[in-house]
Amino acid sequence: MLDRKLQGKGAVLVEGPKWCGKTTTAEQKAASILKLGDVSIYRQSRQIAEMNPALLLEGAAPRLIDEWQTIPELWDSVRSEVDERNTFGQFIMTGSAVPVPSEQLLHTGTGRITRLMMRTMTLFESGESSGTISLKGLFDAPEQIFAECAIDIEQLAFLVCRGGWPQATFLKGGLALDQAFDYFDAIVASDISRVDGVKRSPERTRTLMRSYARHQGAAVNYSVIAADMQANDGNAPDTDTVASYIAALKKIFVVEDMPAWNPNLRSKTAIRTSDTRYFVDSSIGVAALGIGPKDFLNDLNTFGLFFETMAVRDLRVFAEAMDGSLYHYRDANGLECDAVLHRRDGSYGLIEIKLGGDSAIDVGAKNLHSLEKIIDITRMQTPSFKMVLVGVGKYAYRRPDGVYVVPIGCLKP
Repeated sequence: MLDRKLQGKGAVLVEGPKWCGKTTTAEQKAASILKLGDVSIYRQSRQIAEMNPALLLEGAAPRLIDEWQTIPELWDSVRSEVDERNTFGQFIMTGSAVPVPSEQLLHTGTGRITRLMMRTMTLFESGESSGTISLKGLFDAPEQIFAECAIDIEQLAFLVCRGGWPQATFLKGGLALDQAFDYFDAIVASDISRVDGVKRSPERTRTLMRSYARHQGAAVNYSVIAADMQANDGNAPDTDTVASYIAALKKIFVVEDMPAWNPNLRSKTAIRTSDTRYFVDSSIGVAALGIGPKDFLNDLNTFGLFFETMAVRDLRVFAEAMDGSLYHYRDANGLECDAVLHRRDGSYGLIEIKLGGDSAIDVGAKNLHSLEKIIDITRMQTPSFKMVLVGVGKYAYRRPDGVYVVPIGCLKP
């Protein structure tokens, strides 16, 4: 995706949560690097920027400017330099998840600087998924698929708790699980206040994130979260305060809600358009609740909700790699679909996410068929595929009713 964006724009801003590997990824494509995270380099660069910031942009292209936000005027310098050079693939910009206030930038960078959202690693990227089944390949509606999955329920519980933090994938056991807890502590202690300079209560942040974790995969409004917070600490914020905290968490890429899908329907059924609540990585919610893999094995309902968060992360990454976006569907009649992968060419796939088990798969397949029946195929395409994505399952296969059943440990873009 970075390659493609460099071919069509003068500069690419890689953004996303802390510790997800933005700089490491950008370094693979950079021909020269300016590391402003190094204190000595920053101090010298700060002095140069006060005289002529364009000097910091000299170097082989694409030039990586890491921690660019420490010298905000570099944004406008990059935009101007892109205009001057009039060619693509000149700069890659990476930095802290805490954004630079818009008032410090003279121009938006539209047409010159494009953005690339980077998330934590999918199971395919971290090596836990075999990648035998291609999500893109399902759009061709193969008559048969088959693969074996090696991930068992205990390993899946560990992966949900560990998350996709690159450094965690090199560690084992408790050391790997510690990474998400450290990340959570940093959010609470400083990041949520640094994002916009507004001092926010660490305890209130903890309580809010615990509430958010309990509502993973649900389309709850802010008043529900406020009431949940009151039940837990007796000090309920109003909905405006809750909205402010959640907006801050979105800015630093901690939460990423899923918008509703609006297909053309044969009936006049009202579609519920509230966003579905998700953390950007399942491990953040795990840390917010202070739980671990054994807790999931003793509470499969909660396990299923957090597995859904991990599955949504992987599907979002895969969707964007194939010019698509991920949505959810809910209507006034109670019909739901966990994920709809809709591509720019109009093709789409309907996906239900289940922890596992034959009965759960049957329920998921029934929902998918019900949704397909009410879509008006005279005004839009028929779904390219219907899939139940499972956490625990030995095989990937196509059911007699045409629904694909795919364990997440077999999936790739």
